[in-house]
Amino acid sequence: MDALSSPEAPFARLDPRAFVGDPKLIRLLEEHSVPTVCEADGALFRQGEPPVGLYIFHQGMVTLSMISENGQSLFAVQALPGSLLGLPGLLSNQPYSLTATARAGAQITFIDCDKFTRLMMSHPQLSAMILQVLAAEVRSARRALY
Repeated sequence: MDALSSPEAPFARLDPRAFVGDPKLIRLLEEHSVPTVCEADGALFRQGEPPVGLYIFHQGMVTLSMISENGQSLFAVQALPGSLLGLPGLLSNQPYSLTATARAGAQITFIDCDKFTRLMMSHPQLSAMILQVLAAEVRSARRALY
């Protein structure tokens, strides 16, 4: 059994707190987002899809998962309230690297790509707060490898 298929796969130790934004950041983003309640279980976005925006998780259940190129599950972790979902793909304009699956009743807010770009341009202080979340994600991924 290889390291990625074992129960002790490195990313199984990914810290879900890494995706959570500072409360001040969440409040600012909420002012510009559209609220939604998930009516049924389903993907907010899938690994490999082009980014359409930023999802902010507030309540309920959302699972973040990643699969390898050969289809094996690398990890699945429950998102915490305040998680910013899809941020790396949105900022890099690259496909989502994870899948985010919401359970029925999950409360999410959403900011589309264009609105997020305008928000970043009009609120320069957002950049530092967003970078803190990205840095936490990178740290968590690195720690999970060791």
